Amino acid sequence: MRRAAHILGGILLSLVGLAVLAVVGLRLRHGGGEYFADRSGKPSLPESALEVVANLPLPPGNVAVSSKGRVFFTFHPEAGPKVKVAELIDGRAVPYPNARAQRNRDTGLYFDTPLSLRIDADDRLWVLDYGRHGLGKPRLLGFDLATNRLVHDFVFPPEVAGIGSMLNDFQISPDGKRIYIADASIFRNSGAIVVYDVEKKRARRLLDGHPSVQSSPYVARVRGRDMVVLGVFAIRPNVDSIALDKRGDWLYFAAVTADRLYRVPTSDLDDEALSADELAARVEVFADKTMSDGLTMDLRDGVYLSDMEHDAIHRIGPDRKLETLLRSDRLRWPDGMGFGPDGWLYLTASSLQDVIFMPRAHIAANSPYQIFRFRPGPEGIPGQ
Repeated sequence: MRRAAHILGGILLSLVGLAVLAVVGLRLRHGGGEYFADRSGKPSLPESALEVVANLPLPPGNVAVSSKGRVFFTFHPEAGPKVKVAELIDGRAVPYPNARAQRNRDTGLYFDTPLSLRIDADDRLWVLDYGRHGLGKPRLLGFDLATNRLVHDFVFPPEVAGIGSMLNDFQISPDGKRIYIADASIFRNSGAIVVYDVEKKRARRLLDGHPSVQSSPYVARVRGRDMVVLGVFAIRPNVDSIALDKRGDWLYFAAVTADRLYRVPTSDLDDEALSADELAARVEVFADKTMSDGLTMDLRDGVYLSDMEHDAIHRIGPDRKLETLLRSDRLRWPDGMGFGPDGWLYLTASSLQDVIFMPRAHIAANSPYQIFRFRPGPEGIPGQ
């Protein structure tokens, strides 16, 4: 009996030791960090420039608006929504393309954890599903908006988006032949740019773990909450923010907590003859930035950043200088952005500080959540 108790005690002690080592390892890999410097300034636009497009019961993730003014968005997966992708019709969130796609995994068409969506020049709505961080099927789906039918479907192989990946946001080339995807890789902690060839239905993982796609050791502090789980896991997505100039020549990107915005020629990303080292050498620092979640660009090469720490939207112009456009207490964690027609820039406020690892009652108590829009001055391409 004593021998059995001794063995059991040894096993329990070993398990406790392993748990301690796991916590220490997690803390070393994902914890620690300092606060980010405040680089925001006085806004050039009044708060009244911000218009409410929709009040929603759950936080939106990303938004895409067609040239005809159709508004599509995702409900953020962190809130566990029953409706994943929706179209805003008469102020209501209508499941897109239908209710069945939101819940029935037995069908060919279903959504798991979609977050980002964009509309290309051929009026196709593209939806990127990160498949529960690679535990499911990371997937890219394309819909013809004229018929609302699925016209493209691709499941990313494990070597491109395996367990621990997070295909977070993307941009589409002007000719619709390439899609550039940011793998934020929160759990795997190795960011990358994924290039998808639409015609060949083939994806390549590039810049895997390169410093330009990795997070920096800063802790996001949003409305008084440090985004750190259990004191050991700082929520620091790797490359997440991603934008493409409207000629399709340069891809701009950065991790959320990185203090710099990078760019690389798309011709180099598309060149399969380049080695990993040769491609890495083509990456350049473009400008200093704030913390950033969403990115988009206008027709004058201005890069827009959503800054969740300061409830703000900034713009970095071709002169590489950061300008604060808009600040508002209503912008609770400004997130995804996309241009619509008539110069409107649409954006979501996901209030993730009230969502991530929060109970459903807390999420509901902080509703409604908003989609906003404002006119920044320069116009952009609808859907992008």
